[in-house]
Amino acid sequence: MRVPGFAYLYASLVVGRVSGQMVGVALILFVLSRYHSPQLAGLTAFLAVAPGLVLSPIAGALLDRFGRARLVMLDNLVAAATGLLVAGLSWRHALPAPLLLSIVFVSSLTLPLSNGGARSLFPILAPRRLWERANALDSTGHVIATLLGAPLAGALVGFAGPEWALATTGIGYVAAAALMARVHDPTSREAGRPSIFVDAWHGLRYVARNASLRGLALTLSTFNLSWGVLNIAIPVMVLGRLHGGPATVGLLWGAMGAGGLVSALLFGRINSRGRERHLMVGAIVVSAAAMALLPLAASLPVVVAAIVMVGVANGPFDVALFTLRQRRTDPAWFGRAFAISMSVNWIGTPIGSALAGPVIAWSLEAALWAAAVVALLSALFPVVAIPADAGNGQAVREGLPSDQAARDQADDPAEDADRDADDPADRTAALDRPAAADDAGDRKPDEIPAGDKRQGDGGQPGED
Repeated sequence: MRVPGFAYLYASLVVGRVSGQMVGVALILFVLSRYHSPQLAGLTAFLAVAPGLVLSPIAGALLDRFGRARLVMLDNLVAAATGLLVAGLSWRHALPAPLLLSIVFVSSLTLPLSNGGARSLFPILAPRRLWERANALDSTGHVIATLLGAPLAGALVGFAGPEWALATTGIGYVAAAALMARVHDPTSREAGRPSIFVDAWHGLRYVARNASLRGLALTLSTFNLSWGVLNIAIPVMVLGRLHGGPATVGLLWGAMGAGGLVSALLFGRINSRGRERHLMVGAIVVSAAAMALLPLAASLPVVVAAIVMVGVANGPFDVALFTLRQRRTDPAWFGRAFAISMSVNWIGTPIGSALAGPVIAWSLEAALWAAAVVALLSALFPVVAIPADAGNGQAVREGLPSDQAARDQADDPAEDADRDADDPADRTAALDRPAAADDAGDRKPDEIPAGDKRQGDGGQPGED
């Protein structure tokens, strides 16, 4: 937190995520209470996320080119306007289902700006030796948001109505934008770069040719199918089978956040270098086992125990995921690679939600069993699809011409800057290297040879 600008970044991230959790819970409860349709709830959840994910390559190029902070602010303001618009139209009884779907569709288009922008600022502002601690804070930001946002949304829906819950999120998003305005973004604007679309295409090629990012995409997109199902199935289960109310739904997600908060703080103090894949596998297996309890649950305490177990597993999973992605990505590509990677990883969530609606209408138990089975299958991918080593801890980087690669292996200024400087401004040069980045469309990223012993992948002792 003593790193300049990091406290404002983290505060903005937490406030924005609290609002996001409120929207996630309130929007589903809003559709279920006003339209009484699990199918429409699933489609709404899909359109609130998926269209923006398709535009993530463009979003990543914008982030690398124009800076992260101002674009994160833009998405926060769009989200604030969306919540107020949906609430206002519903109060006036002027919100038919097609209009609701259109509004959430448009709102989703800026979503990758805040997701990729905020997360790519973490390794820019924090020195490399503190990446795991920063990632633990990033993960706790998610669980704090779940701990606070979900119960608050459930309580507001239960006592004031879903429209008030959605309107309240607008205040949170405006506050998040105001905090982000205080963050100094060291990203510099550069002349002579190719068009946005060329940058976006290069970003897609980088992610597609990066074996680690491909493996993470396969793991997360599959695993998140289960989360998409739970986003719809848990509210339906609580409101129907368990005869609970909206506040109970929010408290359940809050309990999951509490479990994740404790585990993320504990695992954030462990140097995960070389163990990221195994941490991910273990966390997924625990989550799948917990999900398998849900179709058998006939009482609220059993559901609470299962949800808390999922939350506990989520802490180490997030720390391992965030750190591995940072270590295996060249700093010059953080904006594009993170925006694209996160979007591909997340695509399973809206797809799972869209599929969950019709399945739940047929059988709630079948949907819950499907979530558990898919989660268990995803545990195979960290081992079989993610390389065990990117070359003794080196960040995966774009292949350079042979003479330049030889010089960089002898002396990489980006890695020297990350090792030796705690000032984000001193590391900016390592993050803005268009010559290496923009020529990469025709080259394949090469992992550093196994004989190279330099520490360039966040492998310093004392990380978290």
